[in-house]
Amino acid sequence: MGMETIEIKAYVPARDFALSRRFYADLGFNEVWLSTEMAYFNAGNCSFLLQNFYVKEHAENFMMHLLVADVEAWWERVVSQDLAGRYGVRVEPPQNQPWGIRDFCIVDPTSVLWRIGQSLD
Repeated sequence: MGMETIEIKAYVPARDFALSRRFYADLGFNEVWLSTEMAYFNAGNCSFLLQNFYVKEHAENFMMHLLVADVEAWWERVVSQDLAGRYGVRVEPPQNQPWGIRDFCIVDPTSVLWRIGQSLD
């Protein structure tokens, strides 16, 4: 076994816990577990813990990067669910980045910035 790893999860802050839980479900994550303090979300083998915790300065400087197989499918989910309109969040459409990723940005209701993208190679 040695140094084998299993999983790493970030604790993502939520200003409005119920609103953020709905947002992430609409974005395409599955809520697997819930308590009053946190919710465990996953999509495939990627996961994070949404915490019922908010500090403005922390949230506004928090970023997540999700590498996916098909960025256009994730973007279509953002558009079809009208996440920008329904949640009042900022989105930027997919574009090719000089570091070899095609990604888009979405800012969650707490101000957490997500970059969701796929490798260009």
